[in-house]
Amino acid sequence: MKPEGLRYLEHFPFAEHAVEFTRARQCETRDLFHRLGVLTPHRIHLKNHPLANPLTAFNAALDLGDEPDTVVLYPRIVIGYFKYASAIAEVEFPLEDIYTGSISISHYPAEIIVYPSTPIDIWGAEDPRVTRIDGVRHMVYVGRTINYFEAHVRRERTVPALAVEDGRHRWLKVGYFTLPDRLRPHLISDKDAFIVRASNGDLLLFHRPHMDDENFYLTISVVPRREYEEALEQARSGGEPRPIPVRNTRTILPSAGFEEKLGWAAPPIEVSRDTYLALVHAVDVRLKRYRVFATLIRYDRDAGPRPIAVTPRYIMEPRAMYEVYGDRPFTVFPCGAVRHGDRIIISYGAADSVVAFAEARIDDILAELDNTRIE
Repeated sequence: MKPEGLRYLEHFPFAEHAVEFTRARQCETRDLFHRLGVLTPHRIHLKNHPLANPLTAFNAALDLGDEPDTVVLYPRIVIGYFKYASAIAEVEFPLEDIYTGSISISHYPAEIIVYPSTPIDIWGAEDPRVTRIDGVRHMVYVGRTINYFEAHVRRERTVPALAVEDGRHRWLKVGYFTLPDRLRPHLISDKDAFIVRASNGDLLLFHRPHMDDENFYLTISVVPRREYEEALEQARSGGEPRPIPVRNTRTILPSAGFEEKLGWAAPPIEVSRDTYLALVHAVDVRLKRYRVFATLIRYDRDAGPRPIAVTPRYIMEPRAMYEVYGDRPFTVFPCGAVRHGDRIIISYGAADSVVAFAEARIDDILAELDNTRIE
C-alpha cells in the first residue's frame, strides 16, 4: 500500500511511526504457535435448529467461561451453501479439552445465538470477536447487509455489528458502527472489528474499512460513549439496532509491498496499562495466503492510538494440512484469544473449514516485538 494512493488519509491519518514500522517488516516467518487441535462441524450439535450439524464451522471467537477452567467458543457456522448465510453459535467446554486433545475427538452441544434478522445482517452474521466491557460480553461481528448481493450498490455491503450478552444464550443486537456521514457513501465494507475499553473509559473500535479507492485501512476509531449508551438503552427497551458513528479514526499500519491487505485478527491482550498486544492477519500478493504478525498498540487520549512495536517477521502461517487445504486454502484466521498464565491461546479459522486452536508464549512474542520497539 503506497501512501500516495490512499485517498482517505485525510480522514484516516497515519498514527505516529506507522510507516516506519511497515518498512521494518520482512516477508519471512518464525512460527511461534504450537497447534493444539481442531473442532470439526460434524461434532457440533445444534440444539435449537432442526438440522443437527452445521455444514461448516470456522472463524470462532473465544472467551473464558464464567465457571472456573471453562471456555466459551463462538464459531461462525453455515448450514447451506446457496447464499452462504452465516450465523454464530455458542459452545462451552472445559479448558483442559484443548490441552488433552479431547477437542479433536469430542462432541459438543451448541446453540445458535446470533443469526440473520435485520437489514444490517440479513445475508449473514460472520467472524465474531468477543471482548468484555464492565464485565459484560460484547460481540462485534461482520453483518452482511441488504446491499451485499446488489451488484450496482457498492456501499456498506458489510458493517461491524454490535451485540451484547443479556442472559444465558441471549444476545441483544445493539447497533452497527458507521463512519461519519460524509464518508459513508464511499465505504464498500468494514470488517475485522472489535471493541476495547481503555483505562480512562474511552471505547476504541479496531476495524478495517474498505473504501472506494480500493484500499483497505487498518484503523482504530473512538466510539462516542453517549452514542453507545443510547444504542444499548434502546436495544434493552426492545428497539431496533441503530447506527453508532465513530470519530478520530487513525490508520495504525499500512500494508507492506508484498501484501495485498491487512486486517485485525483476535482481540488484543492487555500487557500493561493501555498497551495492547494485537494480532494482525495479512494476505500476501502471490499466493493470497493468510499469515499473522503482532503489534503493540498504546493509547492515550491526547496522542490517540499508535503502534510502538511490530514483529519484523510473521509469527504464524499455514502449515498443518487443515490450514493448507479446505474451502479457502492457505488460511489461518484468528478471531479469538485468551490469556492462560504466561501463554496466549487463540481460536482461528483454518482454511475456512474447521475451528482450530493454538498457543504461544507471550514472552516469545514480546521478544520478537523488542526487535523494533521504540519505547
